[in-house]
Amino acid sequence: MSTVHARLDDKLIRFIMAQRIFFVATAPLGADGHVNVSPKGYDSLAVIDERTIAYLDLGGSGAETLAHVRENGRITLMFCAFEGPANVLRLHGRGRAVTFGEAGFAQLKALFSTFERARAVIVVDVDRIADSCGWGVPFFEFKGEREQLKRYVDHRPFAEWAERRYASDALSIDGLPALVRPE
Repeated sequence: MSTVHARLDDKLIRFIMAQRIFFVATAPLGADGHVNVSPKGYDSLAVIDERTIAYLDLGGSGAETLAHVRENGRITLMFCAFEGPANVLRLHGRGRAVTFGEAGFAQLKALFSTFERARAVIVVDVDRIADSCGWGVPFFEFKGEREQLKRYVDHRPFAEWAERRYASDALSIDGLPALVRPE
């Protein structure tokens, strides 16, 4: 049985910030659409307040999260303790994407000073916070971050990188709008 919390208190925030990986789950409204689960690493998450978090969307193998959040806002983040005491924490909420071409992006991006650029910042208004035992989660030893994604994002001139993002991240696999070029 899970424990539901009214807010992100100091103990939960310490747990969140200690995790080296978290998972993001979203889905479209249509019954025939694909559910998406994405792993997130790096130091790419910020707790804004006791009911709001944000994470850096660097891009990668698709634009499902962007498309789903734009369509319906539903999002769940899951944190698993792979070290220390067993625990799983799920944050359910409503997300919004602020992409690199939109107003407000620079202010949100400033939360993540170690990154030169990103496709978006996803801001989540958390409406349910629940943790559970996590006894089925195995122990894993953290060996380090993979640098390939950072290199891929940072190695092109900005204009070339941006144009490539607009071209390749325009639609989800289900054909939903994802990265939209600002007017």
